[in-house]
Amino acid sequence: MFRVLLVLDIFNNCVVHAVRGQRDKYMPISNFSSVCTTSDPVEIVEHLMPDEVYIADLNRLQNKGRQDANSAAIKEISQKADTLLDYAITSMDEVADAMKLADTAVLGTETATFKTIVEAASEFPKQISVSIDMINGKVLKRDSGISQNPLDIIKELNDLDIRDIIFLDLDRVGTSSGVDTELIGKMASLSSHKMLHGGGVRNCEDIKNISEAGFSGALVSTAIHSGSIPLSVLYQNR
Repeated sequence: MFRVLLVLDIFNNCVVHAVRGQRDKYMPISNFSSVCTTSDPVEIVEHLMPDEVYIADLNRLQNKGRQDANSAAIKEISQKADTLLDYAITSMDEVADAMKLADTAVLGTETATFKTIVEAASEFPKQISVSIDMINGKVLKRDSGISQNPLDIIKELNDLDIRDIIFLDLDRVGTSSGVDTELIGKMASLSSHKMLHGGGVRNCEDIKNISEAGFSGALVSTAIHSGSIPLSVLYQNR
């Protein structure tokens, strides 16, 4: 079954509408949404009832505000839906902290070193996912040793015992601009892991194209809140 994960970008306990990774311009999701009138993360999950959610903790990713401001909400959400959490992980201690809050810790190239990814995969087999974060056509990375080519990264991850690889195309996030099916097809053909796509998903046709490219799931937010994708895709696995 193809997985559709509801994305929650949370800053100061408020879900915001992410567009192109321009985090300083994000506004509360209720300003945009046609399917909910609140920006409270727990209330949104209770209302939309997704099977799975992907959470980006923007306080931590931006290093702004209280670093634990979203923790209580994340913990509560994880009791209502299978939760993947990007916690801006830089160390094994932070992997452990994330695992206390969510089902799966996401280690993104934006913040994690490859060494930490390898260690986390060993200590928490099948409980971490790796996010290959792209912006301006390049891999967004902290570790200079990580390749600039996402296809090389996928090959390097093949031997690790991880849950998923997420391809997060930040240039397309919030834009409803579609997906690069040629690129993701190459990714899927090289990966021994399940692949999830984030960024630019417009409608059910895009979901079909992502599936046909060999990916196992998609991260969606804008298309859900605009009504371009029906809410039923969020709980199709029940």
